[in-house]
Amino acid sequence: MEVLFLPILAGIFALLFAATLAYKVSKAKEGTKEMKDIGEAIKNGSMTFLKREYAMLFPMIIGVAIILWLAIDWKEHESIIPKTAIAYLAGALTSGLAGFLGMNIAVKANTRTAATAMHSLGDALRIAFSSGSVMGLCVVGLGILGVTILYVIYQDVTYVYGFGLGASSIALFARVGGGIYTKAADVGADLVGKIEAGIPEDDPRNPAVIADNVGDNVGDVAGMGADLFESYVSSLIAAMALAVAATAEFGTRAYDDDRALLPLLIAAAGIVSSIIGSILVRTGTNPGFSDLLWALRKGIFAAAICVISFSLLIVLWLDVDFNAFWVILVGLLAGVIIGLVTEYYTSYHYSPTKTVASASQTGVATNIISGIATGMHSTVIPVLAIGAAILISFELLGFYGVALAGVGMLSTLGITLATDAYGPVADNAGGIAEQAGLGKETRERTDALDSLGNTTAATGKGFAIGSAALTSLALMAAYAITAELFVADSKTELSLNILNHKTLVGLLIGSMLPYLFSSMTMKAVGRAAFSIVTEVRRQFREIPGLLDGTAKPDYIRCIDISTRGALREMIFPGIIAVVAPVATGFILGKEALGGLLIGSIGAGFLLAIFMANAGGAWDNAKKYIEMGNFDGKNSDSHKAAVVGDTVGDPFKDTSGPSLNILLKLMAIVALVFAPVFKDLTPLIGG
Repeated sequence: MEVLFLPILAGIFALLFAATLAYKVSKAKEGTKEMKDIGEAIKNGSMTFLKREYAMLFPMIIGVAIILWLAIDWKEHESIIPKTAIAYLAGALTSGLAGFLGMNIAVKANTRTAATAMHSLGDALRIAFSSGSVMGLCVVGLGILGVTILYVIYQDVTYVYGFGLGASSIALFARVGGGIYTKAADVGADLVGKIEAGIPEDDPRNPAVIADNVGDNVGDVAGMGADLFESYVSSLIAAMALAVAATAEFGTRAYDDDRALLPLLIAAAGIVSSIIGSILVRTGTNPGFSDLLWALRKGIFAAAICVISFSLLIVLWLDVDFNAFWVILVGLLAGVIIGLVTEYYTSYHYSPTKTVASASQTGVATNIISGIATGMHSTVIPVLAIGAAILISFELLGFYGVALAGVGMLSTLGITLATDAYGPVADNAGGIAEQAGLGKETRERTDALDSLGNTTAATGKGFAIGSAALTSLALMAAYAITAELFVADSKTELSLNILNHKTLVGLLIGSMLPYLFSSMTMKAVGRAAFSIVTEVRRQFREIPGLLDGTAKPDYIRCIDISTRGALREMIFPGIIAVVAPVATGFILGKEALGGLLIGSIGAGFLLAIFMANAGGAWDNAKKYIEMGNFDGKNSDSHKAAVVGDTVGDPFKDTSGPSLNILLKLMAIVALVFAPVFKDLTPLIGG
């Protein structure tokens, strides 16, 4: 009991440190009046979208809470008290709150980073990274507090499953809605502005430029924050669930088992380690790119070393198998490997992205072919790394070890998410510098920050995909235990017969769902982008003097089009993630649902890596050409690369990242409803 106060204290410490950083960022200078006006427009657009999104989700959240109360709490647990439903509401609330807090500080940091870059690149890095740290620490602080407090109150991890389901529900809609918004605006702005009108990126004459800046915040800050909040809490819940299942007899609800406490203590150690690492992110006044990259890596590596040291002490202190320490180490190493591989395939400092840029010299078709091939090739090492992590972890501690490896991978999320959320702030700072006419030197500094942000954002996406695979697999194992998918006459050995006809059908359905989901989100971006392209063309055509710079565009119109399009299009992909596992369980049974989860993890993991890395390679190939390579800006190579980038935008920022949440949401829906499916007679073959 007393030990559980340590994670609570760590969560409070994270939120207090985040508040301190937020205060320091808000005290920095905002720059000129024009910069303040641009920043205010971005802030208003971002907050309007978030409020309308949450307002749309509110009825769904209440409806699901009622279903959980009736189907799980009342029917299965025979309790009038809606414990699972309350946990679900808490998860949805804290997930939304984490995204809101992170985005609130990000929109403040945009102008302050640009203003600081007028004088010092090193200080601008500190402002942008501090805002990212607020996002990271709010996610881990709220996550560990929510899981631990509910565990203390209920003294039964089964009810805490609802917290993960609530976090997953909000995360999916935040990721999909934000991703559709940001890429619709980005694609529309690029296709008409860069290719048709021949004006620079972030040019104030482009009517979609503010909508594009808003999209960076709602998609890459609020959306990514909700995504990794859900990953974080799901990894903790999966490890705790499997710890309970690993007690003397399956199905017992041990509250004081050290194996259930270990994930929470590792997460607490990770919070302290992340804060130490973030303090070490410092550089000189005007550093080069390598100095900026080392400043961030120094913080990440320091946090990793600290969490390894703390984990060793925690494992020695608790009454757990020492193999737990090796499992945590395996998870951390797998995360580092995936991050480095992602950087290799998406950064223009390495050959894969340079090859994509070179292919642009012969047109759009060869650029697209090269980008697709690069994305496909990039799946090899991450799959081997995750496969090795699963094999080693399982050999050491069974499926509990796999879940614990996921906790290890996400233990330093406080700082790894900070390096990810830093990217959109740096990108917006560059946009504000361009729109406010701050001059070549300031723009070069913000471009340096943006270049680093592209690298860290791509690495963050790879990290999120890897953790999703481990967490989804652990949740699937917890589902199998709860649904009693055991070998005949055994209560300790899991079994799922892939050659069973219903299981095989479930596997095929699960393998299909990531493709259907990605198709729906890609088409949604296309439809929303079409509306933006039409509007930007209309304004260029109908507003006299717009391209000459003597008239101002109607930014609000593009913001409204993106907002309405994203909110309308996010509904059906989100419904699929919830309905598919429930329908499969009722119609085909618990074995088919197990097959669905396996198929979705295998196909979704590979598709997510492919899409994220192909999109990252296309993006940075364009930037490599813009640096003066292969004839530079406004050349035929550049135009081909811009088209490739617009194809890659929904790959890397909408469909690819959303697959992470699809896998985990379907797994946790299955886990929550496992008591219903355990003894249920399916409609087909029952």
